[in-house]
Amino acid sequence: MPQPNHHPSGNLRSIIAMLVAVGFFALMDAVLKLLSTRYPVLQIAALRGITALPLVLLYVAWRGAWPTVWRVRWPLHLLRGALGITMLSLFTLGVRDLPLSAAYTLFFIAPLLITVLSVWVLKERVPAAHWWAIAIGFVGVLIALRPNGEDLQAGFVTTGGLAVLGAALCYAVAAVTGRLACRTDSSESMVLWMMVLMAVGAGALAAPGWVAMQRTDAALLLALAITGFGGQLAITEAFRHGQASAVAPFEYSALAWGLGLDWLIWQSLPAAHTWLGAAIIVGSGLYVVRREKRITEVHANAEHP
Repeated sequence: MPQPNHHPSGNLRSIIAMLVAVGFFALMDAVLKLLSTRYPVLQIAALRGITALPLVLLYVAWRGAWPTVWRVRWPLHLLRGALGITMLSLFTLGVRDLPLSAAYTLFFIAPLLITVLSVWVLKERVPAAHWWAIAIGFVGVLIALRPNGEDLQAGFVTTGGLAVLGAALCYAVAAVTGRLACRTDSSESMVLWMMVLMAVGAGALAAPGWVAMQRTDAALLLALAITGFGGQLAITEAFRHGQASAVAPFEYSALAWGLGLDWLIWQSLPAAHTWLGAAIIVGSGLYVVRREKRITEVHANAEHP
């Protein structure tokens, strides 16, 4: 029985692209954290869209994708835009109060949430073993939320922790919505309209409390544009050529970036409970990915005996 053709070279190329994407996004999150001390979170979400939009427009023009970006399912794009604004605002609120590594630990629950939502929205079947892994992942979240080893209850009311969990939920819903949209809409349209809606929607919401930009922050705004756009291109490349099951685990390299940036910029490291929670959450996520890969291979072998 021959094995399905997985194109190892394509997987290697995609893994490298994923590592690059995670690096870009980690640097972008560091910029968000720096900006969050001086500007409202909705304004930062608007700046994310405004700064990236010129680069996205150039990319769409370079791809010759103008005819396709208008043929979209607007309800799904409007929903993704609203989720994107909420997600970025909550995440910025979270990283303002938490180290990047702690925020990433909690955000890693998103892949497990996507699995849960896929059952309800996409009608996908999930094996019983996945539900056990998801439950264990949530236990990891509860451990990571604890501010110290003595007071269990205080951890559940930390603003930063709950904000990141809210951002993870928005990300998961947006990912499932994106799966529905990409069945008919081009990837260029999905990137373009997300940035347009973020710039316009978050800009309108932030307008009443808009804080004048400081000239000294021009470099941070440029970095926000480049890192966000670069990360978007790299992650699109990552999933274009390789198997999702081979590429997805490398998203967890964000934790290493978070640790490095926390130490270099803010001279901080996560507490022991964060390490333990991270290990449980990442382990649960990797288990689900590996199981999904095996199921896919079994189905492929059955279809191509």
